[in-house]
Amino acid sequence: MTAKVIDGKAAGAAIRQAVAARVGEFVQRTGRAPGLATVLVGEDPASAVYVRSKNRATAEAGMAGFAHNLPDTTSQAELLDLVAALNADDRVDGILVQLPLPPQIDAERVIAAIDPAKDVDGFHPINAGRLATGLESLVPCTPLGCLHLIKSELGNIAGLDAVVIGRSNIVGKPMALLLLGESATVTIAHSKTRDLPAVVRRADIVVAAVGRPEMVRGDWIKPGATVIDVGINRVPTEDGKGRLVGDVAFDEAAQVAAAVSPVPGGVGPMTIAMLMRNTLVAAHRRAGLADPEGL
Repeated sequence: MTAKVIDGKAAGAAIRQAVAARVGEFVQRTGRAPGLATVLVGEDPASAVYVRSKNRATAEAGMAGFAHNLPDTTSQAELLDLVAALNADDRVDGILVQLPLPPQIDAERVIAAIDPAKDVDGFHPINAGRLATGLESLVPCTPLGCLHLIKSELGNIAGLDAVVIGRSNIVGKPMALLLLGESATVTIAHSKTRDLPAVVRRADIVVAAVGRPEMVRGDWIKPGATVIDVGINRVPTEDGKGRLVGDVAFDEAAQVAAAVSPVPGGVGPMTIAMLMRNTLVAAHRRAGLADPEGL
């Protein structure tokens, strides 16, 4: 068996195109564009690249962008003052504070200060709690993108066995809750799981989000499974440039699985697409409008 390679670039582009069309409809109905504020503290190269990509996608979708780039000497009080100002700004529907933050800033306190209605990352404790209890919420972008890819491949996943490897608040836990919401039978596996390969081997759906390069081997995969690789790891190469790999040994998994997402080009583009989707949804809810359909 040679697995289908799941094209996250194409899927993400389709979502962003649909969002842009609905942004135009929103502008016609409300007289303004949805607004996304991004906050970057410091000069971490990877964070800067991510934020530029998000700002570019915001502009391409026809949304209003409000970029705030702060020095790495910014104090927690200064950042909290900015968040409070963005909470009060009616032009802003979504607030994204790029993580990680410098050590002098308590990230949890900053996340908790964001208006839950503008928390397009879905990290606020209120949104996390609403997701856990099955209520309407803003959902973290990466697991939401993973769910879209899974359902695009499998359709109805009710009753299927799903294993999520990783238990972070950003990916693992919300991913498990989203799968549970679709009536999958869900196991959360992690570094303390006994006989992890055997646990993974029974899964119809595998979502790997542990941050360990190529940890999930091909002989861990159930024949015909759908595998979503969230990991992004840079490993050394002989030329010194390094290359990106996921948490799954892709070539091995592709010989067993029915479908597998690559790294890069799989989950990454979906994360930004879902950020655009979440911003549009937040704008609709703040304007008293029904959620946009088909997203």
